[in-house]
Amino acid sequence: MWVICADLEGVFVPEIWVNVAKKTGIEKLKLTTRDIKDYDELMTYRMRILDENNLKIKDIQTVIASLKPLEGALDFVRWLREITRFAIVSDTFIEFAQPLMNQLENPLLLCHSLEIDETGRVINYILRQPDPKRKTVEAFQSLQYKVLAFGDSYNDISMLKAADIGILYCPPNNVIADYPEFPVVRNIQDLKNLIKQHIF
Repeated sequence: MWVICADLEGVFVPEIWVNVAKKTGIEKLKLTTRDIKDYDELMTYRMRILDENNLKIKDIQTVIASLKPLEGALDFVRWLREITRFAIVSDTFIEFAQPLMNQLENPLLLCHSLEIDETGRVINYILRQPDPKRKTVEAFQSLQYKVLAFGDSYNDISMLKAADIGILYCPPNNVIADYPEFPVVRNIQDLKNLIKQHIF
């Protein structure tokens, strides 16, 4: 029996922080887990930029409200839910993700949360646990499931390594170069074909 664990941003929905950067004109917010390997370093950096520019949670949520899932994402989610057990395992935050999850018909999402003060300022981020993507895979494996996982960024690598099958989906060249051991697919149809090869 299989469980599929998938990343969210860059796979099913656009990169949230990149879109916040575009809408606000704050170029420094374009950095993502495709660029910076250490998630704590990245989030500390992001919160500093938010403070420097007086950006509040409502400003970010306004951008998110304008986003749509990537082309073909909803049909892909439906297909995954039909063929097996499926979970999205993300380093995003529930305060960001819920509007996008609604558009994807609310698959299981495992992610983090934010601490917001009374003014709407993001003052902290609360991780579900350290290295949550890897530990999610290991938790499913402890229940005697095999896990196929796919993602696009540095923060997905521990999940892909722990999984029985790990796949890079539309990754940047730097991630491919650093982790050549993983197969790379560039579109949903090729990813579906690879999934079929392994779990059917």
